[in-house]
Amino acid sequence: MKHPIGITLEVVCGKWKAMVLWYLQEKTLRFGELKKLIPDVSHKVLTQQLRELENDWLIKRTIYKEVPPKVEYSLTHYGQDLEPTLQMLYKWGKNHMNVIDNSSEEPTN
Repeated sequence: MKHPIGITLEVVCGKWKAMVLWYLQEKTLRFGELKKLIPDVSHKVLTQQLRELENDWLIKRTIYKEVPPKVEYSLTHYGQDLEPTLQMLYKWGKNHMNVIDNSSEEPTN
């Protein structure tokens, strides 16, 4: 039987998935906008990660019948449930950067 933490990490912790989810908390974005916000991700990997997030019902892809086609990504209601977790990960990461930058010793609580 899979462990709930393992399932969570499998779904939201691809190398760029958490970043995609983070930016989609704020607003609906197009592929190019996500690519600009996450410049280190390749086109192929971003496409793959978006598909996986869509398959796991965390994001919604909306295709507009225009020329050229317009595609937007947004969080689903289900994906919005991750917002408190993403906020905690952000806070922890920011604190960790400060600890590493300002200390030569292991942090204490």
